[in-house]
Amino acid sequence: MEKALQDRIAVVTGGAQGLGRAICLRLAEEGAHVIIADINLQGAQETADDIAALTQRRTLAVQVDVTQEEQVAAAMDRAIESFGQLDICVSNAGVLIAEAVDEFPAEKWRFVINVNLFGYFLVAKHAARVMKPVQSGAIIQINSKSGKKGSYKNSAYAASKFGGIGLTQSLALELAEDKIRVNAICPGNLLDSPLWVDSLYAQYAKKWGITEEQVRKRYTDQVPMKRGCTYEDVSNVVVFLASDQSSYMTGQAINVTGGQEMR
Repeated sequence: MEKALQDRIAVVTGGAQGLGRAICLRLAEEGAHVIIADINLQGAQETADDIAALTQRRTLAVQVDVTQEEQVAAAMDRAIESFGQLDICVSNAGVLIAEAVDEFPAEKWRFVINVNLFGYFLVAKHAARVMKPVQSGAIIQINSKSGKKGSYKNSAYAASKFGGIGLTQSLALELAEDKIRVNAICPGNLLDSPLWVDSLYAQYAKKWGITEEQVRKRYTDQVPMKRGCTYEDVSNVVVFLASDQSSYMTGQAINVTGGQEMR
């Protein structure tokens, strides 16, 4: 049976680790050939090697800082030169820095916006540039539940994600005539990810004077389905939005939050 993304060509930014790596692997399992674009070239190459070994899909690792237009443009050009086309672009690269607004260094606030919003614009711009001639393509932004609701002491991240949804909707309107679909995915807290396991649980436990297990419970209790979001939960929706099954969907920001966010 042919897979959902058989022989499609996909670029994933921030694909060297974490959620981005999981998305790369899942796209390959669904039949796609994958270009892993990341500022961490070694990590991107490791992801590429793993995909090739596990799936026999063609891969390419490229070093890309999504805030640098010439690097983003070059990555899209490499995709065309190496694979002949680009069908799927997943804008996943992102950063999170949280501070109280009156203590937030302006350069750090700007850095978050630069990566998460300006970087998404550059990725979408150059994906659209190479997709327009063939009048086909799917652009997908990995957004956040913080793109739907303000986030406590997390103003830069929320602002970048709110902006990402506005950009997604605007590009969807603009590119519909070129048969390019643009959608966003808004995951909940990835409570089993390295960010949480290796960092956030300990930080919050110390800050609130409770155990790490109590921190986890505090976050899971906020979710009607009583569990954190997983890489598989997000990857399932990426595959759907990248495939022909979502051919009548554009401009959407789909919640993957276990009911925590419903707007």
